Amino acid sequence: MNVLVVGGTGPTGPFVVNGLIERGHKVTILHTGAHEVEFAEPVEHLHGDPNFKDTIEATLGNRVFDLVIGMYGRTRYVAEVIKGRTPRFIAVGAATYEEGLPLPISETAPLRKEPKLFYLIWTTEQTIMEAHRQGHYSVTYLRYPRVYGPRQMTPAEWPILRRILDGRKQLLLPDGGLIFNSMGYAENVAHAMLLAVDKPKETSGQVYNVRDDQALTLRQRVNMISKAMNYEWELVNIPGELARPSYPYASFGRRDNLSSFLDHRLTDISKIKSELGYRDIVPVEEAIERTVKGLLEHRPKPGGHEETSLGDPFDYAVEDRLIQACEAFSKEVQSIPFGQMKPVHGYAHPKKPGE
Repeated sequence: MNVLVVGGTGPTGPFVVNGLIERGHKVTILHTGAHEVEFAEPVEHLHGDPNFKDTIEATLGNRVFDLVIGMYGRTRYVAEVIKGRTPRFIAVGAATYEEGLPLPISETAPLRKEPKLFYLIWTTEQTIMEAHRQGHYSVTYLRYPRVYGPRQMTPAEWPILRRILDGRKQLLLPDGGLIFNSMGYAENVAHAMLLAVDKPKETSGQVYNVRDDQALTLRQRVNMISKAMNYEWELVNIPGELARPSYPYASFGRRDNLSSFLDHRLTDISKIKSELGYRDIVPVEEAIERTVKGLLEHRPKPGGHEETSLGDPFDYAVEDRLIQACEAFSKEVQSIPFGQMKPVHGYAHPKKPGE
């Protein structure tokens, strides 16, 4: 099968491309050329800008493919340009669900259309699914989570690692770190993509949530990162609305509203598990260990784009002041007199018949 991958050099791309090669497919990747990756075998590279319709058309020329996988650029433009060029399109989008939904969040839950970025994501998905309904090609749409692992442009775990490397002894955890986010290790997410590739009939016209099968709270992720670093520190519980310095790492990349991480974002992946047989191929603890090792080997430059894109000022003086203020407030609250609570069992415990 002749496959075009739009992207292919980001976190999941090499895993997808190598998986296609292992299946015996002929692979071509379309990307800007800003980042080059070595694959299991040589593949054809088309260098062009996937963010504009004109540049996509110019790069593709009159090329046709058996399958197109859209993983990068403005996918709605890719969807337009490939009409008449392929019978099948697998597209990647984001899981931009409304706030406050029952957990886990299924594919049928309402999507956000504000702010503008969310509207564009929603519009892209609607455009692609309409192309399927009109018969231009068969579509499978994957709603990706926050992807972690190698080649992250904004490595969400770095703020935690840097604080460890800087010798911080305390870490702010909003609301005790008891918040769920949908996360996916790059190789696991790529595995989900390849399952869709392998089952064209079953996935035609379908939308699937994707994430790690094992979901962790923020606190659990921090503990696993600390374990991988062999580091001990105090995790300081602070009310979420006050823990502003923690937002860059507590939100794990969610940028629509810095305080929105207070709302769980855990998607339901029962559909992709039951229909495609998805399971994590890399256990989450191992995935985090690999991520930590990769970041230590390729550390973001202090003050460089990777680090500044996270929005973390690493202002430890402010963090210390906040911790001290919260500790003082906690002592004051605990000093307030409060009557002893006496537990009462809900069921009767008679000592003799008739009581």
